[in-house]
Amino acid sequence: MMRLSCDGRVVADYVVKPELALTLAPRPYLHPVRTLAGVRVTDALPQDHPWHLGVSFAVQHVQTADGRTANFWGGRTYLRDQGYQWLDDHGRVEHVRWVNRDPSAFEQELAWRVPGNPVLLREFRTMAVSPLLPAGKAGRGTAWVLRMGFGLENVTQGQISLGSPGTHGRPGAGYGGFFWRAAASEGKFSVCTPDAEGEDDVHGRPAEWLTFGADEPGTGRPWSLLLAGEDAATRADPWFVRTRDYPGVGSALAFDRPIVLNPAERVSRSLLVVVVDGTLGREEASAVLATARGK
Repeated sequence: MMRLSCDGRVVADYVVKPELALTLAPRPYLHPVRTLAGVRVTDALPQDHPWHLGVSFAVQHVQTADGRTANFWGGRTYLRDQGYQWLDDHGRVEHVRWVNRDPSAFEQELAWRVPGNPVLLREFRTMAVSPLLPAGKAGRGTAWVLRMGFGLENVTQGQISLGSPGTHGRPGAGYGGFFWRAAASEGKFSVCTPDAEGEDDVHGRPAEWLTFGADEPGTGRPWSLLLAGEDAATRADPWFVRTRDYPGVGSALAFDRPIVLNPAERVSRSLLVVVVDGTLGREEASAVLATARGK
């Protein structure tokens, strides 16, 4: 396990080599992630979806040129006209080496392996944490910034397709890519973008930024997340949002159309998340994001 620190405080644990059942699609993940005041804002191995692992990067449908599929998300695989099925198709994402590493940042190489041990994809992942500088009203409370980059390269000799239940016929279920399983709350979860509010209006649509928040059980201490894509490709991805069935938010890599990679071709995504102690309204979010980006 590696710990990420911001201003001398541990804000996230990175589980590098999880010992999990293959049906959970073992992969490195962040959990717990905390605010600077110590409020936990992630969940892992929850009873409802035990393959949800804090903050992770995963894809449910990976298909090779010869038609073989692999599930790097965990749980059942969604099949067109058949629904979710338990299949012996789970892959795992394994740490290969650290390219760079210090207490507040790292760059890592990973291998996406399928049953039988072949590697389909090579990933280069970066994560870095830093404090958020105050900006008037938007600097109220305490906050820190998590920056993440993910690059997947096809290392096979044929095409690879990256998909989701959404690309296989389940409307609105385009999850895959970056996903944040949020901590439970006794109260209501809030979610909004610059132009929409609530799960129904935010889910499945791209937006410049998204806020997601709730209260800590037992204490009532509020926390908020501000998420934004850091490049044009990531900003074009729809947001995947759940507040009723379970709390989670993701930037959907293949919401309703698969991504096809030729040999040696790479797809990359880059995100920024501001982790805030307190509430974060729509009127403050743009200012906080500008501060986080150094504008």
